[in-house]
Amino acid sequence: MNQDNKRTPDPMHIVITGAAGFLGQRLVNQLLARGELNGKAITRLTLIDQVEAPRPEAAGIESDCLALDITVPGALDSVLRARPEVIYHLAAVVSSAAEADLDLGMRVNFDATRALLEGCRAHGLAGTRLIMASSVAAYGGDLPDILDDMTALYPQNSYGTQKAMCELLINDYSRRGLVDGLVLRLPTIVIRPGRPNAAASSFASSILREPLNGEEAVCPVPTDLEMFVMSPGRVVEALLHGAELPGEALGPFRAFMLPGITVSVAGMLDTLREVGGDEALARVRHEPDARIQAIVSGWPRRFTTRRADQLGFHSDKDFREIVEAFLDERA
Repeated sequence: MNQDNKRTPDPMHIVITGAAGFLGQRLVNQLLARGELNGKAITRLTLIDQVEAPRPEAAGIESDCLALDITVPGALDSVLRARPEVIYHLAAVVSSAAEADLDLGMRVNFDATRALLEGCRAHGLAGTRLIMASSVAAYGGDLPDILDDMTALYPQNSYGTQKAMCELLINDYSRRGLVDGLVLRLPTIVIRPGRPNAAASSFASSILREPLNGEEAVCPVPTDLEMFVMSPGRVVEALLHGAELPGEALGPFRAFMLPGITVSVAGMLDTLREVGGDEALARVRHEPDARIQAIVSGWPRRFTTRRADQLGFHSDKDFREIVEAFLDERA
């Protein structure tokens, strides 16, 4: 096609809640690097968090960085009036914090999600793709050895319960044609950058990140405990891919598990020794924490992720690949 006849891509406005978090920031960086999503040029980003997210600098992209309490009624009205094409809903209170403070978890994880859905309904955003990050914590109880997407949700903590309720709401609002929803159940994300946070799974990053950075770390769980994990890079790839899937490909049930890999804590530590040596492994202290064990041991460890596979989502090759990706980024 002649250069003069090339069609200018349609503009796209993307909203991200939880945009100041590590996952939100990675997503912003990838969106800026791509410059387009689903064949449309990204022309506007609205980044929302409790604190103002860093303002990205990119030619041709308008950036609004808003410090908002999304639990306040009507907090998102002005954003939704701008009719975004894609909303990434990443804002959440993490597992241990939601367990420690039921009211806080309900306000942020459930009430704010319901308010977002109602806002989409009120502003007629039936065609907006709303992608929510859910969690492996939505499962629990007496589970089969290998789960699939239709295994009944029976969470064993408040965080998982709040995520499960949101999943059902997004399914129902999508069924009614009020929004074009998608729920991605995330495996435990390893290796997270920064410092340990209040998530029960935080140790899974800490026992690798800190020793590789020359610092000590605490392992609060038995080494035979297994976890279903995914690298930050693969999670961001999944978020981008999820925005580009047609609604008809998703079907009526809009929630499914992303394809992670199963690894034991012992396997994580073996990989730590392989890449960091005995001195790195020696920096990990084993101090059992019954509270963390109670939360994490209830999470499932093996999945058949047939739907995600069929839709083109990808897992990490193995755990060493996850650790090497962290080292490459750190370099």
